[in-house]
Amino acid sequence: MTGVKMQLAVGAVLLLLASLTDAKMEIITNSQDLEVGNDQLLLCKAGAEGDITWRKDGEDIEEDGDHLVVEKVDETSSKLTIKKATLQDTGRYTCACEFESGHNDETSVQIYVYEGPTFGNMSTYHEFLVGQDAVIPCVATGLPSVDVKWSPGPSDGHLLLQDNSLVIRSIRSDQHGTYVCEATIRGRPISKHIAVSVVINVPPTVAIHEKEKSVLAGPSSNVTIICLVSGFPHPTISWNSPPSSDASRYVFNSDKSELVIPSVVRSDFGEYTCTGTNKISESSATFMLDVSEHPKVALSVDVLDVDPGQNASVTCEGSGHPPPKIQWVKKSTNQEVTSSSSRVKAEGPTLEFMDIAPSDGGLYTCVGINTAGNSSTDFSLQTWPGTPDRVSVSPGPTSAHFSLYAPLVDGGSPIIQYTLQWRKEGEDSWSHRVIQSNDPLVITSLKPYTSYSVRFAAKNRLGQGGFSLEHSVRTQAKQGEPDSPVLKTSESQVEKNSFSIPISQLDNGGSPITHYIIRYRPDQDGKDWQEMQLLSNATALQLSNLQHSTSYQLQVMAVNANGTSRPAQLNFTMPVVQPQKTGMGKGGVVGIVMLIFLVLLIAVDATCCYTNRCGLLMFLAVKLLGQKAPVSKGLEEGDGDLSTIDVKLNGLAAQRGSIPKQQQQNGAQSEVTCDKAPLTKFEKLPANSDPSTEA
Repeated sequence: MTGVKMQLAVGAVLLLLASLTDAKMEIITNSQDLEVGNDQLLLCKAGAEGDITWRKDGEDIEEDGDHLVVEKVDETSSKLTIKKATLQDTGRYTCACEFESGHNDETSVQIYVYEGPTFGNMSTYHEFLVGQDAVIPCVATGLPSVDVKWSPGPSDGHLLLQDNSLVIRSIRSDQHGTYVCEATIRGRPISKHIAVSVVINVPPTVAIHEKEKSVLAGPSSNVTIICLVSGFPHPTISWNSPPSSDASRYVFNSDKSELVIPSVVRSDFGEYTCTGTNKISESSATFMLDVSEHPKVALSVDVLDVDPGQNASVTCEGSGHPPPKIQWVKKSTNQEVTSSSSRVKAEGPTLEFMDIAPSDGGLYTCVGINTAGNSSTDFSLQTWPGTPDRVSVSPGPTSAHFSLYAPLVDGGSPIIQYTLQWRKEGEDSWSHRVIQSNDPLVITSLKPYTSYSVRFAAKNRLGQGGFSLEHSVRTQAKQGEPDSPVLKTSESQVEKNSFSIPISQLDNGGSPITHYIIRYRPDQDGKDWQEMQLLSNATALQLSNLQHSTSYQLQVMAVNANGTSRPAQLNFTMPVVQPQKTGMGKGGVVGIVMLIFLVLLIAVDATCCYTNRCGLLMFLAVKLLGQKAPVSKGLEEGDGDLSTIDVKLNGLAAQRGSIPKQQQQNGAQSEVTCDKAPLTKFEKLPANSDPSTEA
């Protein structure tokens, strides 16, 4: 029994220790740092039921205070509110709990009350003169106390004074910029910073790289003087020029650091002074300009308006020393006009035009040249525009667009209008429309699927030039419908009774072609159309079993999801079947000549064989048959003893198909002649035949 009581007591102690272990106390607050005048809530959680009290720096806090207010939340938690905090509220706040089990526990948190850093009326902009010691103050306050840090700061070679001012010794112009003063509540992560702009003033410096320059006077001679100025604030620039020079002609850039004297004249000679001024000081530099004489040219007339086919002339007078030589140059081609030119000639200072053409219009430059230099001026010859060439036309459903592959000859005067003309195929009268030069070269309001002839002409202020060549176009289909297929008639072919022609589709109307419909029939009244279809990817059509010597009508239509195109039509004729003719070329002629020559050769040789027992035939007969050589007619009649001569083929065996030797019954060798030579090896002479009789 006593053992059981002991076990129960030990269990109770263990349960008490476990409950005390689980009862962990904590104070919850959003921050340990509290700014003066703000409220702060401290929540104490005991973790178990008990009596909770608060202390500040070891002294109890009354529950019903006005400044420090304690409120019970529940049996396990309590809250302390610090209202309108003051610096005196800084301290350690302790939450203590006496648990119902008799166990006591407590937890604490340190609260820091501060007055945030401020910079008062501190200046954030300072100016210093380059080279002086710069002192940049930072007036920072805060409670309990503040620490000040500069960026850039002492680590960059600067000094920090006891009053937190930053000192920069012999400040340079590149040390301008923004400096940051940061104030931090000592010991706490509470800080604030302020940016201070530092400006370094620099006195002006002025330089002109060229001290002097020599130029030639003339309209094409310009002088540019560049004044290099530095300093801060950026100096303003002013110029002093020679009294004889007209300053109203000068051209300056935006800050007047660049002075341009256009078309230098002799009176521009002298000294030019550039002065740079800012609030610190001013500085100057000088430039000397030396001007020499330059040739001058003047035209008798600047612009000539001339109709095509007329003659005209202009004179260019030159002045200067030495007297300038006058040259004329056509500006568009940059080629000199000489006295040997065909219609445009330069005779000394005079430029002559004969039988003026549109291509003669434009600018011509008169150039005066002497040892001192040259000068020039432009003359404008203006006439009618030329006829447009190198033109292409692109049709649309209701329009035709002209494209130019070469610039129009404007006759020296800008094109102001174009006259567009069109007419349907087969019509005589032209419709026309006048457009401005900046409008597109497009004829509008045409009918779809229609063939037109189109052309246009250019007009300037003097007149209208000739019309371009007529171009035949066919407008395209309306939106959605395919255009008619294109039949390439130049590539059509006829083979026996078949006809084929390439086919292509230029415009599918915005929807893919599904197939083509082919219709054809003989060009005769009452004949029915025959119809077939082609796949959409077909590149040619072929018609078979056509009748010769017959004309046919052909129609091809493209089909898509939106409809069927208008037919592309073609008439063609199947040719008449002609008997084959044997052509004879050079080889045939040569063959015939050789055949005739061979026949004549055989005829002559045969005559020789029969009459004189000679010739090629006789030689071959003897060689092949091995017989006695035939003798001449005189010898056969007894003129000599040569009849006993034998001709033998020693060492030759009779080949298959050759003529064997024929022996007489008396053993004598038979004589072979042209007319009696056996035709084959199977044909033998009769046994009782007499060779002399046979001969």
